[in-house]
This record gives sequence, C-alpha cells and structure tokens, in this order.
Amino acid sequence: MDDALVERAAAWADGDPDPVTAGALRQVVAGGDEGALRDLVGADLAFGTAGLRGEVGPGPNRMNRAVVVRATRGVAMHVLERVEDGAERGVVVGFDARPDSERFAHDVIAVLQAAGLRVRAFLAPTATPLVAFAARRFDAAGAIVVTASHNPPADNGYKVYDEHGVQITSPTDRRIAAAIAAVEPARDVPGVGDGIDGVDVLSRATVAAYRETIDGAWPRSDARSAEPVTVVVTPLHGVGGAPVEAVLSERGHRVVRVDEQWAPDGTFPTVSFPNPEEPGALDLAWAAATEVGADVVLANDPDADRLAVAIPAGDGWRRLTGDEVGSIFAHHLLTRTAGRIERPLVANSIVSSSRLARIAAAFDARHEVTLTGFKWLWRAGRELAENGWQWVMGYEEALGYSLGTAVRDKDGIHAAAVMADLVSTLAAEQRTLADLLADLDQAYGRWANVQAAVRRTGPAGADEILAAVDAATRVGADDLGVRTVERVVDHRTVGDDAPPWLGPTPLVVWHLDGGGRVLVRPSGTEPKLKVYVDLPLQPDEDDAVADAVATRTVALLGMDD
Repeated sequence: MDDALVERAAAWADGDPDPVTAGALRQVVAGGDEGALRDLVGADLAFGTAGLRGEVGPGPNRMNRAVVVRATRGVAMHVLERVEDGAERGVVVGFDARPDSERFAHDVIAVLQAAGLRVRAFLAPTATPLVAFAARRFDAAGAIVVTASHNPPADNGYKVYDEHGVQITSPTDRRIAAAIAAVEPARDVPGVGDGIDGVDVLSRATVAAYRETIDGAWPRSDARSAEPVTVVVTPLHGVGGAPVEAVLSERGHRVVRVDEQWAPDGTFPTVSFPNPEEPGALDLAWAAATEVGADVVLANDPDADRLAVAIPAGDGWRRLTGDEVGSIFAHHLLTRTAGRIERPLVANSIVSSSRLARIAAAFDARHEVTLTGFKWLWRAGRELAENGWQWVMGYEEALGYSLGTAVRDKDGIHAAAVMADLVSTLAAEQRTLADLLADLDQAYGRWANVQAAVRRTGPAGADEILAAVDAATRVGADDLGVRTVERVVDHRTVGDDAPPWLGPTPLVVWHLDGGGRVLVRPSGTEPKLKVYVDLPLQPDEDDAVADAVATRTVALLGMDD
C-alpha cells in the first residue's frame, strides 16, 4: 500500500475523538485495500454548497465527528476574527433527524462554546428554515445546521449561514476552509467531549415567533373557500410534519397525514431516496389523497426547506415541476403586491425557467438571475435591497421557494402555507391550480422544463463529468436537430461587470432559437452531470420536444452509455 496514505490514515485515526470511526479506519489499513483507503483519506471532504455534505464514515473524506469538530473550530475562528461582536452575537445551531445528527450537533455546540461563542440551539430535530429564522431573529453572527437535506440515508451534512442569515458564499467559504485546514487534530480541539451545559435552548417561543412572522408576511386572503380544503401532507420521514400541520391548521385547512411517513426517521424506511422529486417518493401520499378526495398534496423534503406540490390529474395525481410552482407563486404574490410595493424584486436560479422574466415584466417588477443555490439568490436579494428593491419571492427549480423576507433561504413550511391558502382562494372561485396553470400558459406562453441526470461515482466519474462540461462548449449549431444552437456561453469565466451572484461557475449554456436554453453543469451535492432544458413551446408542440432535446444532449456529451 501507498506509504503516504497509510501514514495519513494513522495520523487521522490517532486524532479522531470517536473510537468507532478511528477503529474502522485502522481496519481498512489492516485489510490492505488501497483503493478503499485512498477514497477515505486521499482527499478532504470539501466545502461545497454552503458547507459540507457526504457519506458518513471514517477518514477526512467522510462525514464524522472528527470532520465536524475541525469544521466547527474553523467556523468559530472565522466568526471571532471577521464578525463584529461575534462572540456575544454567537451562533445558532440546529440538526435534522438523521442517525448521527444529534451527536454531531452536540460536538458543534461544545466546540463553539469552548471558543468563547454564545450558542443558541434547538435540542430536538428541527426544520432548517426555523434555524435560519432564528439566526436573523437573534442577529446571530452565524448559524450551523447539521443536515443532509434530501440526500440518501447514508449521508449527512453541515450547512453554514453568515451574519446576515444567508448561506455562506465566496470569499467566506474560502476563508473558513483555510481556517479548517489550520486546525489541530480533532482530539486536541478545545471543547471536544465537554458536553453542552450552558447552551441557550431555543424553544416554543422561537417557533411561535416564526409562525407569527410568516402569518404577517402573507396573511390569508378574505376570499377563500367556505369549507376547509383538504391537504394531504407528508414530511417524508423528516422534521416538517409537525410545523406544517400546525401552520395549516391555524389557517383553517384540513390536514391529512401520511401516517407511514410522519414520524422523523433518518433511515427513511418507506423511500429509497428521500427526495420528493424522485419517482415513487410520493406514492403513499397520492394513495392517501385519492382515499380522502384531497384538494392538493404537499410534501417536504426531510429538513423541510423544499416543497413539492401535487394536483389531481385524471384518475391519479401529478407532481408539479418546481418551475410551475415558482410561476404560480410569482404570479400570485405579484398580483397581491401590485400597487403596494414600488420596486418589487423576484429572482430565480439560472437553471430555472426564463418564464419568470415574462411574469415579472407584466408587473413592472425586477427579475434577477443568479447562480444555483439560495445562497446566491439571497445574496442578490440582500444587496439589491440596499438600493431600494423589495424582495417578493425567489425560487429554484429543485422545489425551493423563499416567499417574503422572514427566512433568507428556501422555506418549505411557509411555502406550504401560502400554497394551501391559494388553493382555498381558488376553490372559492370554483377554480383549481390546474385552471390557474392554464391561465399562466395563456398569459406567458407554454414552457417545457425537463432535466436529465447522469450519475458517475469515484475519481474517474468526476473526470467524466468535467469532460462532459468541456464537451458542451463544442456543440454545433445544428447538432440538436429540433432547435438551432445560436450561442454558447461558458460560465466558467465571466466578465468584470458580472454581479457577485453570477460569478464563475462550472456551467455551459446553449442559447437556442426562439428563446430556449440547454444548461449543462455538475451537481453541487451529488456525483452527477445535470442537463436542464428550458423551452418555450410552439402551438403544436408538447413536453416530448424538451425530452428529446435532453436525450440528444446527453448523447452529444458522450454520457449516454
């Protein structure tokens, strides 16, 4: 075996405060599997989408207590050095219901306190939007949530917010990464094993303040159905069930639970992949909705920052795309704010539908496009607010919505409340979400938005994905067939006039005739190449055209084997 790998593994195991993962790493060395050892210690788990995310296991390239301890020490040093009054303002901490999350969160609290930072923490599994809300409510210097959101059961993660209550962006992420690299072995970090005495426990008062704030942001319309609408709710074994049920019940809706998926359970026993976008994830919800004759199905991902919406369709149910829901929210909220807000702002990520620009134009609102992720959407929202623009809503196609300013991140609880209220308002008019979607098609054009994803694992897979992004820059004008590629934009380099929320990123965009786009990028959280098709449709076309474009794109990039 490679001597350098063995030496690094031994040093890491010696510095690991957890005897279980330390022992597991030593067993890999003893077993002589160099490939497995290289995977565990050949690289460090890197800061990605606002923090860390990866499979739980031993070594620096996995999520474990040693990685969490060192990351937290780096965050603490950053806050103390860079944030005014950082120690007193402190850090808010929360965690989801995955098996290791509470243990990791206790390490986070202990290390922060040992560094001299005040810590406010939720000590039970909590929805990510509540942590983001608490960070702003208490003017915290930062926040940390232990969560892997909708990732597979084997994963966990670590999300970091800055002093503005927004997920960290550059250069903050680079500074924290540098601070982490300088941290001593985890066993020697102050606070390890000290417990969490002295933490300020966040309780029902914070949750009540959150509910009051979102109620004030978008109160229910007086024009609503006389009878409660029936809403089937599933948290997909996550932490969103109780808060969503409470908010919807307060607003007068009838909530029907998906009992099999209601209790928080980080093993996710009824789904192979706890993501409401995945095939099969909503089957139990649809069965319950059919049984009770529901008006709508609302599903959160496990940390409740995303929302899926499904509506009756023939004899079954159809999950709306994130772009359809984003269009619904934008039209609904801009209609409600018309004449009340002088400089309204809506935003979506670059891989989301261009139809939002048409909706914004109809209301004389500003439409802003950002890089993928709510850290960029809310960086735009926060900085543009300094010039008088007022945030109405923002979204990304992966089922994330931020409605109003209560939470500077996606919020599946608030989105569920506004969506249920809208269903009730439509019911009072003898209309449905399907009717509203038809109106949007008529007013702003029909659009097809589809995705294709190709999974490639390991170092060789990562190289394949990057090679595919390179290949995307060499597409020919007529290669797609059904649309002409008029212009190729490589977003890995940008001009000096680009705003900070549209900086360099591994993304290639094909601009098509008629206003359509194809976007090619690596996933920020999974080992996948992602292809997005954003296509305005002609009168005689349907979504099959976009599906064909996606399939052809994957083939052109050499990823169809």
